[in-house]
Amino acid sequence: MKAERLFRVLGLVDEDLIEEAASPTARQRNFPLRKALAAAACLVLICGVSWLVTGGFRGMGNSSFPAESSGSGISTDSEPSSEKGTTFMSYAGPVFPLTLSEENGGLTAERKTTWDFAPGTYQDGSLRQWGATATDSCTLVNITESDQAVTVLYPFTGSFTELASQRPTVTVDGKEAESTLFAGAYVGGFRDAGVDDGSTWNLKYPDSWMDYKALLEDGRYLDASLNDGPALDIPVTVYEFTDFTAPANYDAATQAIDFTIDQKETTVLTYGFNGGSWDPDTGWRQYSYFVPNGVRRDKNPKLLVVLGEDIEDYALGGYENGGCETKIDGVSCTVTRREMTLDQVLDQLCRSYLETYADWQYGMDAGEVAAVPFDLFRRAVGELMVQYGPMAGGGTVDRYADGRLDDIISEAMSMDRVLYLAVPVTVPAGSKVNITFKLWKEPSFDFGCSGSENIGLQGYDFVTRLGSNLDFTEQRAALENTDNIQIERQNFGFDLEKGVTEVTLDLETEHYYLEIQAKD
Repeated sequence: MKAERLFRVLGLVDEDLIEEAASPTARQRNFPLRKALAAAACLVLICGVSWLVTGGFRGMGNSSFPAESSGSGISTDSEPSSEKGTTFMSYAGPVFPLTLSEENGGLTAERKTTWDFAPGTYQDGSLRQWGATATDSCTLVNITESDQAVTVLYPFTGSFTELASQRPTVTVDGKEAESTLFAGAYVGGFRDAGVDDGSTWNLKYPDSWMDYKALLEDGRYLDASLNDGPALDIPVTVYEFTDFTAPANYDAATQAIDFTIDQKETTVLTYGFNGGSWDPDTGWRQYSYFVPNGVRRDKNPKLLVVLGEDIEDYALGGYENGGCETKIDGVSCTVTRREMTLDQVLDQLCRSYLETYADWQYGMDAGEVAAVPFDLFRRAVGELMVQYGPMAGGGTVDRYADGRLDDIISEAMSMDRVLYLAVPVTVPAGSKVNITFKLWKEPSFDFGCSGSENIGLQGYDFVTRLGSNLDFTEQRAALENTDNIQIERQNFGFDLEKGVTEVTLDLETEHYYLEIQAKD
């Protein structure tokens, strides 16, 4: 994005720019046939679900390729280590310590963390021994002669998709307390799609606590999480497609728009489109979508968002399917041109996305969608745009280089991140206050289809001081409801056979791990 585009502008809808795409207009023009363009060596064709290489399951970006090392330097071969524990295919992240939003002015802390392994049940009523309830209790002690009014921050790993079940509950001295949620940016990175070519098509999630250490220990991630997100009040031209018609005898009737751009002056983003083709030598572009027909569930808006110089001419065509080879008559739509800002576009699309999720109930139900604060979700989309997406300039990753806003918005919802609960607390002079956070903690694990010898093993990580500015004088750990589990590996010092279910931790040890197996 060139610097001259980064100025502030706010436009309104111009009703005179409504165009009926069903009839020929001055904007229509003829383009060479796709067959002729396909002869060019540089033609890029992307269609339907093949548009984007997927990132796979969480953690699989590393574990699918055993020869590769993670960012922590631990080999991702799922082999156990007596010092660091197993590197699992899907890593759930550690339980973090409490911290303060401001500099610590004289508080010490005592901490006790308990994992409750009480079993749940499947829908058929059979036993399900998976995950644990973690209760993280911290007593703040004021060793000064003045009252200390502070904001405590409790970090936890999660995503917006599962926020309803992952968000901790909070009590202060046994009474339920209000909390404010903050969300950090995506905690992972990107990697190639299985070929060591330096590409960035796939997501690469953290696979050990050391990845979180690298992310959190200098404090910048937390600072960014508490600050305002990026401002994207950049002028854009938006083409919205509505009022669709298509012949009923074509199950996959497709509408396509063709145009040519100066790629140095124009960037095109899309939302709601299913396929695209372009020639990087000439600047020719074609974007297409399956025409909604009342049967296909497609409530997403369909937008072309143009940054920089506007599209001068375009042509609309109807095709019998998404291959856009055989033209058909009777496909039409209405195209509305608007001048807006990119912030306004993202606001509209994020709201539409949440409404669609709640309405379709695929992956999330209405209650889970309602648990996602819109401002945090919208901010996360903007951060992804600026960090890795089309607004990242030279930092744009291959995964988002096509400008599909669908992918950026949906992945901002599901990406792993560190979230923070903020709770204001006053600790009287010479006194103490107890703050307890209770959360559901899913385990780290290896996938059942992987053939790993660690299938069924559940891993739980714990860090004593990472990212915290509190002075801990004592930390303890405990287990509850252990009748249905057995410990396979650990460095806590628990001994279930001898009844040792509570231990005092060494404050000099940064990381503790517990790996359990459900009993048959």
